[in-house]
Amino acid sequence: MTKYTDQGKQDTRSGYGAGMTELGRTNPNVVALCADLVGSLKIDTFIEENPERFFQVGIAEANMMGIAAGLTIGGKIPFASTFANFATGRVYDQIRQSIAYSDKNVKICASHSGLTLGEDGATHQILEDIGLMKMLPGMTVINPCDFNQTKAATIAIAEHHGPVYLRFGRPKVANFTPVDQKFEIGKALMLNEGTDVTIIATGHLVWQALLAAESLENQGISAEVINIHTIKPLDDKAILDSVKKTGCVVTAEEHNYLGGLGESVARVLATHHPTPQEFVATQDTFGESGTPDQLMEKYGLNNKAIEAAVLKVLRRK
Repeated sequence: MTKYTDQGKQDTRSGYGAGMTELGRTNPNVVALCADLVGSLKIDTFIEENPERFFQVGIAEANMMGIAAGLTIGGKIPFASTFANFATGRVYDQIRQSIAYSDKNVKICASHSGLTLGEDGATHQILEDIGLMKMLPGMTVINPCDFNQTKAATIAIAEHHGPVYLRFGRPKVANFTPVDQKFEIGKALMLNEGTDVTIIATGHLVWQALLAAESLENQGISAEVINIHTIKPLDDKAILDSVKKTGCVVTAEEHNYLGGLGESVARVLATHHPTPQEFVATQDTFGESGTPDQLMEKYGLNNKAIEAAVLKVLRRK
């Protein structure tokens, strides 16, 4: 059914590292900052090739955001990297005042997001970061789905003027998008056309949505799958065009249902075209320690959960 195949599992954080390597070679204004997590962010090659363009801030994330904001005044394009929990929750005041309110051209690049951070547990598994970032005026929020798309997004945000939150993850997941696919900020991607239900997914849940659609097709259900890699600005037209055709929607994300992609989609639908919707997301809860697969199963964030949500929403049409 799906035209997409797993080209081999890779971690999205390595896609970020690959994008940074390319930017290091092509854009002399790009500089990197890190809070003592170089290996985890996969930016070793960028540092080796551009040592004068790297700033190791140490475990001082608030300082890192302030330094990044300052670097923009001199025309630099700072990519400030750390774990998603530390890149948002720990430094929200600095991001709000020094970056968002001041409209500084800072790229906040956050690895180890969501439950798939795994064994480090609830203190590190932030499930609120999309909500925190999308509510900041002027902040662009991007959550790519695989290695190739994360690399493309990393390169694309260097050309976008303004603050960006780029979210990616730790585990190796299916790498299925075309290596040469152009990344357009704010432009959703139709992955599978269907007529019975729309599945709108982001990040690690996009591949799971494709797996669910394949299973649903075997049951005679035609599922349209849309990859929303940019949560803000949201592609309202793509969402509305699809749900007007299918009549119901399931949203899927590795994030709390409060404040995430699902709520953004619900706002569009409530405003323009009220439609039955089911949410695949964490249910206002913290995570816990476990392997990524164990956690995604327990918290209902996989293809089986998406499939169940589709069967539920179809009964509401």
